[in-house]
Amino acid sequence: MSGGENTRNGARNLLIECAELTPGQRLLILREDPAFGWYDRKTPLAVAAEAEALGVTPTLLDVGAPGNEPDPKVEEAIASHDVIVFFARIGDQDRFAEPPPGKTLVMSYARTLEQLASPFGTTRNRAFLAVKDAVNGILLDAKRVEIHCPLGTALSGKLTEHRKEPRDVSVRRFPVCVPQPLEATGLSGRVALAHYLTPTGSRVYDPPHLEIKRPVFAQIESGRIVGFAGDQDQIARIRTHHDGVAARFGIDGDVVHSWHAGIHPGCTSPAPAAENPDRWSNSIFGNPRFLHFHTCGAYAPGEICWMVLDPTVHLDCETLWERGRLRPENFPATRHCLEDWPELRPLFDAPSQEIGL
Repeated sequence: MSGGENTRNGARNLLIECAELTPGQRLLILREDPAFGWYDRKTPLAVAAEAEALGVTPTLLDVGAPGNEPDPKVEEAIASHDVIVFFARIGDQDRFAEPPPGKTLVMSYARTLEQLASPFGTTRNRAFLAVKDAVNGILLDAKRVEIHCPLGTALSGKLTEHRKEPRDVSVRRFPVCVPQPLEATGLSGRVALAHYLTPTGSRVYDPPHLEIKRPVFAQIESGRIVGFAGDQDQIARIRTHHDGVAARFGIDGDVVHSWHAGIHPGCTSPAPAAENPDRWSNSIFGNPRFLHFHTCGAYAPGEICWMVLDPTVHLDCETLWERGRLRPENFPATRHCLEDWPELRPLFDAPSQEIGL
């Protein structure tokens, strides 16, 4: 299949399977200035062209970098359209808020034409919705969880009853990358902090990230940070960063609110993490090689993200993630997804290792 055909397939996957766009609807495509380094110019244009081929004339609106206040121009444009596709980070900021009535909002993590045309963008959206639903069901039915990683993360506890009333994002994600987050209230142990602390995409602050030069353990009791262990200089920097972000927004900096791990083996980060740690973590989080915690703030997604590489997650002693590999064959619900959607098997058999590290 040619690159052009793959691009069209990715665009149709976004517009038809994810956004459920139909003729007669008003489509708004928000595109962030490529100068910021997050999105290219070609991808929204390719999606707009495919929308026209489907009989829908899109409105394209250029937007800038995210801020902490709503943009009246954007709000006005959203109000006058039915389907809104974000090739812009502002689509991620209020992803847990109630959506405007009658609106379909889609946040695209396919940031380049190459990603749109890759298995990340072209594997059917419905297939990964099925995987997400299956994983959600497994997580919601489990009573106890254990989380480990090669650096020494060792966290365990009961999964709280609050998860029975799931609070998932209201903005549709394209591609589908993660299951719903689970509260961390019942978890205790330690989390190995390495590489970078990064923003969650909720609000903007400076500096946006903190490099961790030597791994440090965050000690957790019932979903709260109670201390750190490791290099004292690194601990002091981490503590200063958490306290600074907490003071900036008047929130509780010691909360570890929730967590989830990636489910899309085609998710990639072509650029090195060091080039832009914020962009890296907010792009690669959907790869099963990463589990991340929402911290600093008693709400999802909090303000500081902890990225855990190559997690192992045991649910009632059965393994769903094993050293960064999602193991759908270990549970009937996810095994059925492989049977129902044959295009999933190649991705899970040969997951992308292009993770920016």
